[in-house]
Amino acid sequence: MAVENLPIGELAERAGCTVQIIRHYEKIRLLPEPRRTRGNRRVYSEDQASRLIFIRHSRELGFSLDAIRQLLSFSDHPDQPCGRVDAIARKHLGDVQERLARLQSMERELKLMIRECVGGKVAECRIIEVLADHSKCLADNHPPKNAQNPQ
Repeated sequence: MAVENLPIGELAERAGCTVQIIRHYEKIRLLPEPRRTRGNRRVYSEDQASRLIFIRHSRELGFSLDAIRQLLSFSDHPDQPCGRVDAIARKHLGDVQERLARLQSMERELKLMIRECVGGKVAECRIIEVLADHSKCLADNHPPKNAQNPQ
């Protein structure tokens, strides 16, 4: 099969995603609309496959869709300086480092709560007590009450 006629199912398999994800990326215009066959089936080019793989890898690294849109825009103009690309990656790295610090703090707090629990009745459970009253947190550097909750 010619690379310019890659069906959506094969493209999804190649990129490690679902057909629905590909359609979503088309709908939000991260991927251009594919060419259609006479039978109205989507077929993709090698360039579209490469673009999808770029998007998927970026998502795996945690980049937002807006950041990916910007990165794709820069990628579409390869003769530009890459300073703005670097700035996007550096900002994302800072965000990841902040999330890691919050997660490590939560890990310490959870370990302390579990260690403090003596396994008696729920009415005396240190874990329940700390969860019910943030002021009773055991770790000194536990995230503040207004810290973003990673959902």
